[in-house]
Amino acid sequence: MDRQQAIDKINTLAPKGIPFLFIIDFEMIENHVWELNQIPPNIYASFSNKINIGTSPKKNHLNNFKFTKEAIRLKDYQSIYEKIISNIRYGNSYLVNLTFPTPIETSLSLLDIYIHSEAPYKLYFDNKFVVFSPESFITIRGMKIMARPMKGTIDEKIKNAEFLLLNDQKELAEHHTVVDLLRNDLSLIAQDVTVEKFRYIERVRSRDKTLLQTSSLISGTLQEDYRNDLGDRLYALLPAGSITGAPKKETMKIILENENYKRGYYSGIMGIYDGKNLDSAVMIRYIEQDENNKLIFKSGGGITASSSLKKEYDEMINKVYVPIY
Repeated sequence: MDRQQAIDKINTLAPKGIPFLFIIDFEMIENHVWELNQIPPNIYASFSNKINIGTSPKKNHLNNFKFTKEAIRLKDYQSIYEKIISNIRYGNSYLVNLTFPTPIETSLSLLDIYIHSEAPYKLYFDNKFVVFSPESFITIRGMKIMARPMKGTIDEKIKNAEFLLLNDQKELAEHHTVVDLLRNDLSLIAQDVTVEKFRYIERVRSRDKTLLQTSSLISGTLQEDYRNDLGDRLYALLPAGSITGAPKKETMKIILENENYKRGYYSGIMGIYDGKNLDSAVMIRYIEQDENNKLIFKSGGGITASSSLKKEYDEMINKVYVPIY
């Protein structure tokens, strides 16, 4: 369905207390809204390790599995990175989330990855793509809306990793920018928006490493009748600020002009409304199967005027993993 059809359907279902699942791609071209009893087969989802959609096969024992990646060459990354830096220096943006596709090979199927990955938000979409995201988009509990942007990553194995991450001025500035952006976004649809908790550490594990990431908690209060136009409110927040940049409209243009591929569902959002409350996630940590049956992992990071080419490249590569251990 198109964007307006999705908005209208959410606006119809939410006031009636009818539970539904929604999946929206990065450019809001592919929009899905299904009542929970009408979800197509071969679509499975898990939210906050509490709500499960569909009955996927049970976990079985995994022997050592193959997982290799063929990262873009640094000089090829650099050619696009420098275009982004040029836009930032010209004042067109001050934060751009730059992403790349990385071909991978693995002995795991997409369904294997869904079943065995340890992540708060997971989605398996009909053998087309799988998501194992650590990042919440928004949650709604009663009249309270919350966002938990995640910005800033480092490998825990690095000496003094937590200290280095929390004291990295580039990462601090980037995190401030995303928090300000999301606070402004929430203010479009809610009142009394405030930053409840700023820049705390979360750990994201994989088979061979643990990543440290910094997150913040932002909250606001919705009007009592917000369910009547929940679709409009949800789409007013899109695309997610943590995977675009700021200012959002101009940064979107920079992304679409310079990323040499289509993000598709990657960095879109997925969510569930249970009839009263809403939980949703940004679709990062994402693997898709292309038309040639090759697997592509999409990842990236935020670029600012104080970014380091090598550090941004390494962060993008470090995010290519599966959280199976």
